[in-house]
Amino acid sequence: MSEDNTKRATRDDDEVTNATVIVKEYTTALHEPIDPDINLFDFLAQRAQRDADGSMVSYKNGDGQWETFSAAEFRDKVIAIAKGLIGWGARPGESIAIIAHTRWEWVALDLAIMSIGCVTVPVYETNSPAQIRTVFNDASVVLAFAEDDGQREKVESINVDVASLRATYVITSDAVNAIIAFGAHVSDDEFEKRRKATHGDMLATIIYTSGSTGTPKGIEISHRNMAAECMHALQYMPRAINIPDRRLLLFLPMSHVFARFMTIVAFAGTLTLGLSSNMKTIIKDFENFGPTLLLAVPRVFEKVYNAASQRAGTGIAGRMFLRGVKAAQEWSRYEQSGERMPASVRMRHAFYNQIVYKKIRTVFGPNADFAITGGAPMDSDLAHFYNGIGMPLLEGYGMTETCGPVSVSLPENNRIGTIGQPLCGTTVGIAQDGELCFKGESVCMGYHNQPEVTEQQITDGWLHTGDLGDVDEDGFITLTGRKKDLIITAGGKNVSPGQLETTVMTSPVVAQCLVIGDRKPFIAALITLDLDDANAWLTSQGAAPASSLEELSKNPIVYTEVERIVNKANEGVSRAESIRKFEILPDEFTQDNGMITASLKTRRKQIVDHYRKLIDTVIYAPRKK
Repeated sequence: MSEDNTKRATRDDDEVTNATVIVKEYTTALHEPIDPDINLFDFLAQRAQRDADGSMVSYKNGDGQWETFSAAEFRDKVIAIAKGLIGWGARPGESIAIIAHTRWEWVALDLAIMSIGCVTVPVYETNSPAQIRTVFNDASVVLAFAEDDGQREKVESINVDVASLRATYVITSDAVNAIIAFGAHVSDDEFEKRRKATHGDMLATIIYTSGSTGTPKGIEISHRNMAAECMHALQYMPRAINIPDRRLLLFLPMSHVFARFMTIVAFAGTLTLGLSSNMKTIIKDFENFGPTLLLAVPRVFEKVYNAASQRAGTGIAGRMFLRGVKAAQEWSRYEQSGERMPASVRMRHAFYNQIVYKKIRTVFGPNADFAITGGAPMDSDLAHFYNGIGMPLLEGYGMTETCGPVSVSLPENNRIGTIGQPLCGTTVGIAQDGELCFKGESVCMGYHNQPEVTEQQITDGWLHTGDLGDVDEDGFITLTGRKKDLIITAGGKNVSPGQLETTVMTSPVVAQCLVIGDRKPFIAALITLDLDDANAWLTSQGAAPASSLEELSKNPIVYTEVERIVNKANEGVSRAESIRKFEILPDEFTQDNGMITASLKTRRKQIVDHYRKLIDTVIYAPRKK
């Protein structure tokens, strides 16, 4: 990237910004100026003007068949809902909650709410009544849209404790048409008056974090914040979202900021959104909908790899698959290094492309161009494999506080092991203690009802992420760990558990891995198993499947596989950082037992507290005198 598009600087250690010392800084400049002082609805209105009859939002009907709204049809639906909300009595600044899986009604309600100056409050459909009560009271929710009777019952159970709540409508019981009916006597002029009064600095949404590090916090995002994020992305990665015939199959929960960003940037760009929340049909949906862009956490791509390996088996096909894997990784490492690629490597790669790689790529549908992954570190061997088969997994990074991604690799500029460069209009900074910080118009307004947290986390425009990292002279960012997860052993060794955990979780039998050892004499790990995947793997090895996690955790074949992957993880670290002991647990980390969040992140403190006896008496058992 040329000098006029970027800025690089190193600051002296004595330059302090509100007690924050930024020692490295890199900005990716905008290609052209932006004006994010808009109402987010304007993106949809402009899309309908540009391409009224073009496909906008696709969804599966009750028969499992895809149906599609054109841009003009979806715009008109959103306006009708917005007028209904006005007729119902929703006033500017009031909060309206949505508790539902990913579906077209979620997207339409969201944009309608924000278009008239109200505030969307997403709620994870897995939240308990107590969690819903906390969110509703903190955000002063006046109206709730519940997906079905199960969600409605949760809301009704806490009605008496939420003084602000005036009504609840059920999406599967025709809530959208019921709200639209309230707008029968609301004029187009009245809608336009509310729309024009809603400008960039107004609050658009409060998104509550899933609480991996404590009580969920409400993050305030303005129209300007999200609009800037979308405009930054359009300039940074047009191949993904802003050239003709782009398609995205979105199955992330709409309560997650990344899904919200992708729906809004779809309106701003050229994407056709395919909406699905059924992971059981995801492979078939890839085939039928034909996305050009894939978005998923690393675990999804691990499962695809493991499934392909298991289908190949242990015979001739299995050996062929493993040789193909090595050939793809070798090709990718040469491609990444910039070294001259030997003819033998090119020939092997071309051979396996015909007999192995093409088959794997068909899993992602007929139009797949590339994939973006985030939310957890990507194992480098897996990244090189996908890059080598022609399906590059581009790592990105973002937070709720940044309205979505603030950095991502590009297909034409991908450095495996990094999270790419900052989006256009975004600056990355490295603090004196190694903390990763970001600055730009996409940084949120702050934390709802928590000014002290806002002051602590956002200083002089710099958002403190809590992650540790570095940035090179070309602006490529590398994550090295998380400040709060940093383990300090009794011997004083600082250990970042992320990469160890990521590698262990690439095994086909492992579900989750939590590395422990803070103030302990050595590093250890708690490991849970995936019953379905482990049984498929056992069957592929010619062994009998297990009937339960309890039985599986005692299986010597499974133990040997876990030991293998732990040893592989240890190869990438020093002896002091390596996993010396591990325990295979007979149960799971789930949302129900409070050990993972709704966005599937492990809750370290809760897990350590739950297994305290095992940790203290088995893993770190006192030595007998």
